[in-house]
Amino acid sequence: MLWAALAVAAAGAADCAALEGRHAGSVIVKTATSIQPAPSWEVPGSGGVYRAVPVSKPFCRVEGTIETNIGFELWLPAAWNGRLLGAGVGGDAGVFNHRDMSVRIDQGFATVTTDSGHKATEKRWMANAKARIDYEHRAVHLTAQAAKALTRLHYGRAATGSYFLGCSGGGRQALKEMQNYPADYDGVIAGAPGPYMPLVSVRMMWFALAQKRNPLGALSDSDWSLYERAVTAACDPKDGVSDGIIENPLACTFDRRVLLCPEGRTGDCLTPAKLAMLDSIVSPMPDEQGRAMDKGLLPGVRTRPGPPSPLLRAMWADAVHDDPDWNEESFRRTADLAAINRAMPELRADRTAIAPFVRRGGKAMLYQGWADPSTIADPTIDYYGALAAANGGAARLADTVRLFMVPGMYHCRGGPGADSFGGSGHPIGSGAPDPDRDILWSLIRWVEQGEAPEQIIAAKTGDDGGVRFTRKLCPFPKAAEYDGSGDKNAAASYSCKATPSLTARLSASR
Repeated sequence: MLWAALAVAAAGAADCAALEGRHAGSVIVKTATSIQPAPSWEVPGSGGVYRAVPVSKPFCRVEGTIETNIGFELWLPAAWNGRLLGAGVGGDAGVFNHRDMSVRIDQGFATVTTDSGHKATEKRWMANAKARIDYEHRAVHLTAQAAKALTRLHYGRAATGSYFLGCSGGGRQALKEMQNYPADYDGVIAGAPGPYMPLVSVRMMWFALAQKRNPLGALSDSDWSLYERAVTAACDPKDGVSDGIIENPLACTFDRRVLLCPEGRTGDCLTPAKLAMLDSIVSPMPDEQGRAMDKGLLPGVRTRPGPPSPLLRAMWADAVHDDPDWNEESFRRTADLAAINRAMPELRADRTAIAPFVRRGGKAMLYQGWADPSTIADPTIDYYGALAAANGGAARLADTVRLFMVPGMYHCRGGPGADSFGGSGHPIGSGAPDPDRDILWSLIRWVEQGEAPEQIIAAKTGDDGGVRFTRKLCPFPKAAEYDGSGDKNAAASYSCKATPSLTARLSASR
């Protein structure tokens, strides 16, 4: 059966150029190019966070548009494994995820990505109502439909399975697919998805402005590193392994006053103004009446120093006020949160009504770095708890959706923890696919064989690509527990155990 599938794929590859032209659904294939690596090929001009890796297998590179403004790329391998993989993009999008496409096409996936309806070079695209809606959810959906049709046309048969992989904004796209378009993908992987990103954006904007207004209290990257090191030193040993990683931040308590500079000292400590700013940022953000708008930051989580990011400004200057000269000093937490929710109501990805996805047998795996400074961990846990409450409880939800918290991981990857497990942008091994170490293949095994993921083995690699240590990632609310005697750097020395503080946190978020 496998050889028959590959024969069909090889026959279709010869017809690559035949895909050029107009197709149903306002789809235009501008170019369809047969790529023959000799011995490898890399996307010309590829760069940034989604920079491609060299590809060694031949494929048909399809470049096109939908409704004129939505750009997409679809790569169709000569040796097709029968599956379609959507690759999400984060931030303000406007680019293609060549990274995940190039990593996965050598495994035989037909891979597709979209710029979400605009180009990164476009200024003030958020002032365009259609571009906003396409960015929120439509572009990924229409691209999935186009990719399925073109894949069927090229190979002469439909994909046997369809999957979506993304982190950050790409993780949010994965949630939107599950929530809004349950028939697009059989399984989705949502990394650091920021289910209620408008509220997190208010937090980022508000505290960036607070530091701009109070330069003496503004925290530098080194100040945040000092805080992170101090919290880690205090809480790291609580899990029985001193490795520079806090396994469970919910079990961590830290008195920030120990960071205050004593009289006459200026280094490796915080001034009163900076300590006051730190206290303000890590505490729940209050609204204008002093009521908490969120839960604050978990112990040791750092945040982005400096002025507001361009994406944050665009959300209010362009999407809300349509004023390129908007004065950010007029920003108001409650009013501007309500305003962005009106202007971009589908930017939220916290809808819990997922019955259609459940009924058709869809599966979703979420992953989230505990130490993520951008799409912070608490909202992801809250969303998982809300999903459980709305879908028959945690035990029943686990039949469809599982959340894996990653100790010591920053945004999508990075940080002191084990951060390589097949997520978006992660390197993968050159051997046979391993569902125990690759979250995508773990999802495929769940969808196609019914084997739910009970753990994922994550690795921490060095600059030379060698593995420094491995850890087990566990389905929330379980956490990895050291056996007390084995090699502390080996995942085999840990087991996934129910953890009271995590169980209590899940119950509290419902």
